[in-house]
Amino acid sequence: MIAEITVAEQKYRVDFSKFHDLSIPMGHPATGVSAWYVDPVSIKPVQTENWIGSVKAGGVVNFTDIRFNPHGNGTHTECVGHISREWESINQELKTFHVMAEVITVYPEKLDEGQVISQQQIEHKRKHTSANALVIRTLPNGPEKTRQDYSNTNPPYLSEEAAAYLSASGIDHLLIDLPSVDPEVDGGALKAHRAFWNYPEATRKYATITELVYVNDKVKDGLYLLNLQIAPFENDATPSKPILFKLKLIEN
Repeated sequence: MIAEITVAEQKYRVDFSKFHDLSIPMGHPATGVSAWYVDPVSIKPVQTENWIGSVKAGGVVNFTDIRFNPHGNGTHTECVGHISREWESINQELKTFHVMAEVITVYPEKLDEGQVISQQQIEHKRKHTSANALVIRTLPNGPEKTRQDYSNTNPPYLSEEAAAYLSASGIDHLLIDLPSVDPEVDGGALKAHRAFWNYPEATRKYATITELVYVNDKVKDGLYLLNLQIAPFENDATPSKPILFKLKLIEN
């Protein structure tokens, strides 16, 4: 299917048969990204004394229980409910599923004993101010990102200033290939989360953060149409499947 869309008086052609899936599968033997010391995803057939939910084991259907943690077991999208005292559900707050997104690539800068993505880096890389979603791919970008355990590794993070800049510049949906926009250990400050959501002063309940995506090297920096798909859990976070579609500008 090929369609034409108009954004800010610019017309684009999009081929919906060609896409890039940014999600990392959960429960697949070849993948298994994790963080925050959570247990691996568990997918097991339901079993009672006289019945089992596995055709291979003699059951009539496959009928499994799945145990996972959305924040630690894979690609997920979260709302301000992740840090707020008030209950907020991503299933209630995310109301826009197709948005213009820009992909940028950065090499986190060294800071003390860690690495950080700065406001200056993001400003330098951004080219499309019409986008209200930003996908940040960090370097190095090997396939090990799809099976890495980030627990106790002090991964890179986003500076508070960078998060505030994105909030002020109209980025409503932030996607990043790291387990968090904040440091692994920060004493509960969560400065980047708070700055991006403007919490609690003028909370942007509609804004989302998607973490643990994987943006392979076939995806070039530039402008895309993002379809942000989520599982409908009434929770602060849920597994998600961000899909990018390449846009072709139609000249007037």
